[in-house]
Amino acid sequence: MERLTLIKVGGKIVEDEATLGQLLNDFAAISGRKVLAHGGGRSATRLAGELGIETRMVGGRRVTDEAMLRVVTMVYGGLVNKNIVARLQALGVNALGLTGADMGLIRSEKRPVGEVDYGFVGDVKEVNARLLANLIAEGVVPILAPLTYDRASGRMLNTNADTIAGEVAKALARRFDVTLMFCFEKKGVLRDENDDESVIPAIDRAAFARYVADGTIQGGMIPKLENAFQAIDAGVKEVIITQASEINKGTGTRVY
Repeated sequence: MERLTLIKVGGKIVEDEATLGQLLNDFAAISGRKVLAHGGGRSATRLAGELGIETRMVGGRRVTDEAMLRVVTMVYGGLVNKNIVARLQALGVNALGLTGADMGLIRSEKRPVGEVDYGFVGDVKEVNARLLANLIAEGVVPILAPLTYDRASGRMLNTNADTIAGEVAKALARRFDVTLMFCFEKKGVLRDENDDESVIPAIDRAAFARYVADGTIQGGMIPKLENAFQAIDAGVKEVIITQASEINKGTGTRVY
């Protein structure tokens, strides 16, 4: 099967001019088929503040009420996404910005209310891999915003970018040899969060369980690695967690 690289990059990278420029140059240099999934939370928080809309976070996750849904739709699907698309076009990449609603690409259902009501947040139920693969085969480079939709209600839903990257990678793994890369500010999964050079080069399930038990791995890195293992189980060839500036250097933490 043909090789495909799916890069997920957080909002902190794409919202800063210096890091965005380097990321897009590096992304443009990746050979073969590729997809980019991005965040944009800081821009959403900033615009919400300017509009007098309160930002509520629970356990690091955004509560998305009606007003915040309008903000994230504007910011993720518009401001952040189209800025990336325009910049990539200038670099010779035939980029197409997409939300999950476009062409019914990623269908979700509103998360049920549990201990916390996260509002209009979507849990992914289906990715139209055939349609996405057809676009990729035509030379299109999809740029995925962290928004999906509910087919029954016709509503947009705020959806975690890590989840979108993982679900799209799993869906495309039936058609491509997929490498999924989660890119953030650190060089990989660290043994010591205060030592940027303490990268763990490889993690399997047994090592992951040990690192969680002894507190080496904690917080937001736990769901990121859980997503990685789910992707491997679903046929993704490899998952790499690395620094955004290292995507062409083969460094970081490999999950297997």
